Amino acid sequence: MTSKSEHIILSTKDLAIGYTSKNSKNRVASNINIELHRGELVGLVGANGIGKSTLLRTLTTLQSPLGGSIVLNDKTLSNFTSVELAKTMSLVLTEQIVSKNLSVFELIALGRQPYTNWIGTMAAEDMAMVNKALKLTNIKDIKHKKCFELSDGQLQKVMIARALAQDTDLIILDEPTTHLDMYHKAYILKLLQKLAKETQKTILFSSHEIDLAIQLCDTMIVMTKEGVYADEPCNLITKGIFQSLFPKDLIDFDSNTGSFRVKK
Repeated sequence: MTSKSEHIILSTKDLAIGYTSKNSKNRVASNINIELHRGELVGLVGANGIGKSTLLRTLTTLQSPLGGSIVLNDKTLSNFTSVELAKTMSLVLTEQIVSKNLSVFELIALGRQPYTNWIGTMAAEDMAMVNKALKLTNIKDIKHKKCFELSDGQLQKVMIARALAQDTDLIILDEPTTHLDMYHKAYILKLLQKLAKETQKTILFSSHEIDLAIQLCDTMIVMTKEGVYADEPCNLITKGIFQSLFPKDLIDFDSNTGSFRVKK
């Protein structure tokens, strides 16, 4: 039997994150020890300003760690070249895309850039990966539409499809449900759950939709003032981790229903 540890895609050991200025280091969180396994949907949650974006930026090399180590596919993250990293990790940010005048197909095809030649010529394998991504996200019917014609929910699916076309072991999304209504928030997270299982890619996303994440994620990373905790949602509930997320004067966590409630 293959042990679960053999399928670790990314891990951190005693990771410290934050910002460096000329005279000091502003440490946001430390002693972060997490493991992301193949085929898992992993939700990163915490209160505003707790450091979720800082952690994601550190895991994606957009900023340097203050201490500790990050290992991606058994290789220290800092040792990856930009091309190697682009073939291993894909990133979906909340920023607006540069040109919404691209068609859906053209935008998704940008995910193949790490594999194409210097003039970006698409080979048969590249075309196949783009079409597979269209099918997996169920957007083949809009592939010829311009991106400026899309709703927020459609555009988010296109961005996920681009990450799928990039064909990386790890996909990281920064708040993929921003600007979406309740139905489409649930739809996108359910889609990510489905994709993790079907493609066996590891999908890590940050979100304020904690109730949905508890229902859908295999693992959750919870950032609190006391520390950073990673475990299955049911174990985190048992340990009382969610109770410490917010001040108790207004919001309380119901461990029986796995959801937050506003105090009356």
